[in-house]
Amino acid sequence: MKTINQFSFKNKKALIRVDFNVPLDENFEITDTSRIDATIPTIKKVLKDGGSVILMSHLGRPKGGPEDKFSLKHLLKYLSSALKLEVQFVNDCIGEEAKQKAVNLKNREVLLLENLRFYKEETAGDEDFSKKLASLGDAYINDAFGTAHRAHASTAIIAKYFPENKMFGYIMNDEITNINKVMVDPRRPFTAILGGAKVSGKVEVITNLLDKVDNLIIGGGMMFTFIKALGGNIGNSLVEESLFALAVDTINFAKDENVNLYLPTDAIIADGFSNDAKTTVSSSYNIPDGWMGLDIGPETIKKYKSIIEDSTTILWNGPMGVFEMSNFENGTKDIALAVAKATKKGAYSLIGGGDSVAAINKYHLKDQVSYISTGGGAMLEYIEGKILPGIQAIEE
Repeated sequence: MKTINQFSFKNKKALIRVDFNVPLDENFEITDTSRIDATIPTIKKVLKDGGSVILMSHLGRPKGGPEDKFSLKHLLKYLSSALKLEVQFVNDCIGEEAKQKAVNLKNREVLLLENLRFYKEETAGDEDFSKKLASLGDAYINDAFGTAHRAHASTAIIAKYFPENKMFGYIMNDEITNINKVMVDPRRPFTAILGGAKVSGKVEVITNLLDKVDNLIIGGGMMFTFIKALGGNIGNSLVEESLFALAVDTINFAKDENVNLYLPTDAIIADGFSNDAKTTVSSSYNIPDGWMGLDIGPETIKKYKSIIEDSTTILWNGPMGVFEMSNFENGTKDIALAVAKATKKGAYSLIGGGDSVAAINKYHLKDQVSYISTGGGAMLEYIEGKILPGIQAIEE
């Protein structure tokens, strides 16, 4: 892979696509800075070489042009403090003012462009828009893994204007390297843990993992589609009836591949979707009408922990229950602790997907797992075996 380590940025303006799509509160304060923090080493490498940096990103989903709540100006204060220098800002990403600011940028200075998605041309992958962005810099660095699965102007199309000077930043390099540790010749036993609400978002992930893993653990709302497909009573639990045939096919395919596919045997059920609802433990195959499963049960937790702690490679995507509510967080919390315990014993653990990352952070375990992916959707598509436009554009 062509990375920034193979390039000197002395007297060069590096145009870096970063993922600064961070959460902001009502006062426009950043509530989770991890995406910005992750980009600092790449930016510092360019500055240390004696180059300058032009940062471009999106924030949120603005509908029809500029909106103050999605302005990247809200990130300036934190970014300046993280880099220990005053970051310049221009309230556009193309146009005369942006061009002039880029031209006047001195070595070891940083310029942040305004939100790319204030232009519909960004998500449309517009050639002319890409060309205008490209004209601002001498080299292009893609360090936004979270958007690598999108063929947007700033993530894929722009790279063609830098045939020699295009490369991956440290985040992109780390993401690809770490995902390949799981997908290419993993140490065994290899356990994948899949949770979250729906099977529909994970169909191709499951398919692509079944000939690679030794154990596939299922939890979260998606478990009930499998259980109902097998004839279980799931009460009012979440279900995708259109995927029953697929669920049965998956179970049969796992048998054919000698993969141990585990479904929860018990669940924490409630008479409503609320932390104040009545709760009890039930067989996950015999949930009464009017009740719904909102977490995996104690018997399942014990079984899953045992499998995880005996694993040498672990992939985790998706919570085991509605962990945002304290009465339904035990499954997710215990699985997170088991992954950390296995890692301490020498296992390699990869965490991906917004909710799994949120769980690892909630239980203060981010330093106790091997790698946390910054891009949930991109990571899943990479695991599905898809070619990601943002990666392909650099490698071509």
